[in-house]
Amino acid sequence: MNERGIIELLGSMTAAAAPDLLQGIGDDCAVIRKNSRQSWLVTMDTLVESVHFDRNWHPPDKLGRKAVSVNVSDIAAMGGIPVFVFLSLGLPAGFDAGWLTSFSRGLAEACREFGCILAGGDTVRSPAGVLVTVAVIGEMPTRQVVLRSGAKAGDAVWVSGYPGRAAAGLELCRLGRTEDPAFAGLAEAHLNPQPRLELARRLAENRLVHSMMDLSDGLATDLAHICTRSKVGAVIDPAGLRMDPLPAAAGLLDKDPDQWILSGGEDFELVFTAPARHSAAIVDLAARLEVPVTRIGRIDDSQGVRAARPHPDGNHAVEIDISFSGYDHFPEPR
Repeated sequence: MNERGIIELLGSMTAAAAPDLLQGIGDDCAVIRKNSRQSWLVTMDTLVESVHFDRNWHPPDKLGRKAVSVNVSDIAAMGGIPVFVFLSLGLPAGFDAGWLTSFSRGLAEACREFGCILAGGDTVRSPAGVLVTVAVIGEMPTRQVVLRSGAKAGDAVWVSGYPGRAAAGLELCRLGRTEDPAFAGLAEAHLNPQPRLELARRLAENRLVHSMMDLSDGLATDLAHICTRSKVGAVIDPAGLRMDPLPAAAGLLDKDPDQWILSGGEDFELVFTAPARHSAAIVDLAARLEVPVTRIGRIDDSQGVRAARPHPDGNHAVEIDISFSGYDHFPEPR
């Protein structure tokens, strides 16, 4: 059973009606009614040593920041503002107090940067390695909440930043190839991702988008989640995302940059769909915030996500199904 199957099983076993639960399992956050005008956004993520990070090369302060950032990115994906943070920390016996101090400093800095407060949590002994679980509660006007399920045929598909950089950075970190200053930004994309909080809030506030989510498992998988929830399809072309130094790193490591772009994961950028008439407003907003955005495709009435690829004859493009080809904690045998 793959990761999607596990989530579907849990959702089917625990489904229950609750008048104040406006959105449950199936989106970046649960949406819970706060009052007549506003809703709470609730999300949780876990970082496991040897799965999500390696203490041999992941600085503890940046890991503390990342533990907060990946959850704030979920709040951003709905268009919200983070308010409260809860931390559950599992530490092995004999842990390094200096490491913990640096980790805590990074976590506190991220909370200050994003305007949220560490409000509680738990600490436990871990039998093997560090385990970090963070929950974040955010808020926003209910009428502005952006879900995965709102994409419409004819929408343009956009992404912020340059997906694939975090996957390239992870590979460079694993191989100890981060000494080249030309690749410093790739390593930083993995070690210290920056959620697009302000861009997402403005997109939601100005009603510019129909659907949105953050990129955690790779563009191919996360856009497929939007398509599945919205009952639409998408065709995209990754060519506009092949920006330096990604191709250079791919050449150095003998990798396909499109594989990083489409399936790498952990970018924590935004993928969103919007009516074509809003394109100029989106470009203008992103420019004012100094956040790169790229229009990469369109939503249609088909099923799944397809990537446009050059045909071997060089005269036309073909569409290859890439749905859910990103990262999965429990991949099924092919």
